[in-house]
Amino acid sequence: MQEIGVTTGTSVVRISRALDERLDALAAKTGRRKSYYASKAIERYLEDLEDYHDAKEALKKSKRTYTLAEAARKLGLDD
Repeated sequence: MQEIGVTTGTSVVRISRALDERLDALAAKTGRRKSYYASKAIERYLEDLEDYHDAKEALKKSKRTYTLAEAARKLGLDD
């Protein structure tokens, strides 16, 4: 199932036989294509990785860091 107005590209990715078998089983169970699940997994992973790198850069530029206790107190969560 493709979103309307979204163009797609093709990439070749080598995965382990075990992972491929898991994709096969999930696709058969749900009626979706393996490429759907592979695409969603890559998308989610990239979003997480991009967030991690953005946070890492923000931390480098930050002038002040807070301990967990300080952050909780500052946010009013120290009850």
